[in-house]
Amino acid sequence: MRSRGHYAWWVLGTTFVVLLVSAAIRATPGVLIVPLERELGWSRATISGAISVNLLLYGLMGPFCAAIAERIGVRRTMALAMGTLATALLLATFMRAPWQLFLLWGVGVGAGTGMAAMVIGAAVVNRWFHSRRGLVLGALTASTATGQLLFLPLLAKVAEDDGWRAALYIVAGGALLMVPLVLLVMRESPAAVGLRRYGATEDEGPPPPREANPAVIAVRTLARAAKHRDFWLLAGTFFVCGASTNGLIGTHLIPACMDHGIPEVRAAKLLATMGIFDLVGTTLSGWLTDRWDSRRLLFTYYALRGLSLIFLPDALREAGPGLNAFTVFYGLDWIATVPPTVRLATNAFGQRDAPIVFGWIFAAHQVGAGVAALGAGLVRTELGDYRAAFIASGTVCVLAAFLALAVGRGARKAAPGPVATAVAE
Repeated sequence: MRSRGHYAWWVLGTTFVVLLVSAAIRATPGVLIVPLERELGWSRATISGAISVNLLLYGLMGPFCAAIAERIGVRRTMALAMGTLATALLLATFMRAPWQLFLLWGVGVGAGTGMAAMVIGAAVVNRWFHSRRGLVLGALTASTATGQLLFLPLLAKVAEDDGWRAALYIVAGGALLMVPLVLLVMRESPAAVGLRRYGATEDEGPPPPREANPAVIAVRTLARAAKHRDFWLLAGTFFVCGASTNGLIGTHLIPACMDHGIPEVRAAKLLATMGIFDLVGTTLSGWLTDRWDSRRLLFTYYALRGLSLIFLPDALREAGPGLNAFTVFYGLDWIATVPPTVRLATNAFGQRDAPIVFGWIFAAHQVGAGVAALGAGLVRTELGDYRAAFIASGTVCVLAAFLALAVGRGARKAAPGPVATAVAE
């Protein structure tokens, strides 16, 4: 069924907006670090520590969230996530001590955004789309980075003019608006509205939900996946992806710009520009994933990202055309790694287990983000600048490029679950 009126597009649009808002919330610390430093006297290492907890929990929620969504449904999972985020953000406006920052932003917002992450996007794509999966997943992936970056100038301006609490009120309101939208529009599967998956020619539906506890399902799936080399290669490269994007650039580019005399609002506009170009780059990556070898795509993305990070300290020092060029290039490459990574995971572990396996791979992404967020903060505190952090991250990205080429090579048997049909459209 390829009609433009297929309900899959309504589900896709709703998921896109939810991921956009969740990503905007994750971006907020980038404009809060300096205001929190100034008003409450907290060190950058302390604030980075709370952000690190947030990023770690955001990733670790992924596989359990996929299992929960399989049990209670994507619709309820999304609504619960948005309600949790709105509550934690509103309470965060009353913060007075570092432990409250760790509890509300680290745990509360980390858990909420972890329940509304690309793991849910992958589950939606698997349930609703038979064809054009790469393109659709690219668009959803783009929403996560675009939302994370696009709203930064507004949030930075509000934080500058009206204080950091006003910025939190805005993102909390956005999360609250998502709850009725999800409840009104989302449906669990095409069968719920009398349709087949978009592009499907047979009446096949999603596998029936498993009866075990979601946590048990997630852990058992990890145990099966961990026996295969491809899981560790994908998790390792995605660790580097998270370290070099959310953890490093997403968290510390604005403070790094301010260290070089670049105003906060202008620095936020640089990240917003990255978000615009990410929408193009990641959607294009999804289109390419439907057509080209995903391993070679990952090699290209990681290698070019690494070289650009090594170049960044000089670009920041000059604050001229080189920084603008970095902004455009890094935006195109920001999270273009997701569509080929999901494709390789689906090929290796099958349609049924793929969302949960990807959840664990995504957890590695956020472990990398947490390590980089904390590590870069410590580097800045101890050395006085971010140069060493940027160069180290760039070097590791180049190494990840070569690891990506090894995925799918050598002996492996990808049959971890009851349904393990490879998807290679």
